[in-house]
Amino acid sequence: VLDSQYGMYVWPCAVVLAQYLWAHRRSLPGKRVLEIGAGVSLPGVVAARCGAQVILSDSEELPRCLQSCRSSCLMNHLPQVPVLGITWGRLAPELLALAPIDIILGSDVFFDPKDFEDILTTIYFLLEKNPHAQFWTTYQVRSADWSIEALLYKWKLKSIHVPLHSFGADKEHLASSSLPGRHTIEMMIISLAQSDGT
Repeated sequence: VLDSQYGMYVWPCAVVLAQYLWAHRRSLPGKRVLEIGAGVSLPGVVAARCGAQVILSDSEELPRCLQSCRSSCLMNHLPQVPVLGITWGRLAPELLALAPIDIILGSDVFFDPKDFEDILTTIYFLLEKNPHAQFWTTYQVRSADWSIEALLYKWKLKSIHVPLHSFGADKEHLASSSLPGRHTIEMMIISLAQSDGT
C-alpha cells in the first residue's frame, strides 16, 4: 500500500520478509524470484542485490505502485529488474508469459480479506506452472478471525509457519527501525499440497 502522502514508506512486513531473504542470501544467486504486490519492493530489491533474478509486480490498475517499484530499482542501482502489471485473480498476458520462477514473494498482501481468494488463485496458477516453487509471505494479523486455512485447502495449497526468531526477525529494532505492531507479524511458506517431489 503506497500513497503519495507516505512517499516511500516501507511496511513492517516488508522489513521482516527482507530479513528472511538476507538470512537465506547464500541460496539466492541464480534463483528466479517474482514479488507480487511489490510497492516499494524492499524484499525484491534485497533478493536482487543478493544475486537472484527478480521480477517485480503490482496491480496494473495502480500505476503509482508500479512507479514505486521502478523508483526503488533505480535508487538501488537495479535498472535491469523488470516491473510488470499483474492484477491478482486475473489471467493477464503478463502472467501467462512469465518465465519459470523458483520463489514468489509477498509482504502484507493478505491485507483485505476480499482480495485473499484472488491472491491465492494467482499463487495457485503460478505454483501449478512451477511445481517446485514456494510462496514466501509475511502478513500482519489484524483480527482474531483472520485465516486463509479454508482457502488454502480449497486451492490445494499447504503452508508452513516460519517462527520470526528462527531468522533473527524478532529483535526489538529490526533493520535499525522500531516497528510498531511487529508482534502481530507472521511468516509462512506456501506450496502445492501435492508436492510429491517429482
